[in-house]
Amino acid sequence: MDQPRVAIVIGSKSDADVMAECSAVLKELGISCETRVLSAHRSPDRLREFVLEAPSRGVEVFVAAAGMAAALPGVIAAHTTLPVIGVPIVKAGMSGLDALLSISQMPPGVPVACMALNGARNAGLFAAAILALQDKAVASALDRYRREQSSA
Repeated sequence: MDQPRVAIVIGSKSDADVMAECSAVLKELGISCETRVLSAHRSPDRLREFVLEAPSRGVEVFVAAAGMAAALPGVIAAHTTLPVIGVPIVKAGMSGLDALLSISQMPPGVPVACMALNGARNAGLFAAAILALQDKAVASALDRYRREQSSA
């Protein structure tokens, strides 16, 4: 099996259904990925260890999904200089607005790209665009995806 180039990290198993679109589009583009359930609050030491060792396994981009306080993308960004893409997940209560604001309002010096609420597909496409900067095969696959999308 190929080493994962994209690590998808979800704060809880309940986020898996939304984030399935991210892994699906990455696989469609021929990009290997892995999904892990790691909470910024319940397993901070395991999360830190995972983030620090991920580049040695080939990870080049992180996609992190979380709802409510949505600390996960920011905590990942605090431990790496690799790109981190945040996906705010809609949960009960504030309908995802809390997660959207948490991810989009990162402090200066710790950037996180922020997708739309439940924007898993776009997160996968954005990760692909980052990889395409240095990988012609990914760039071609992404270009083909965009052309097919516009002809549908």
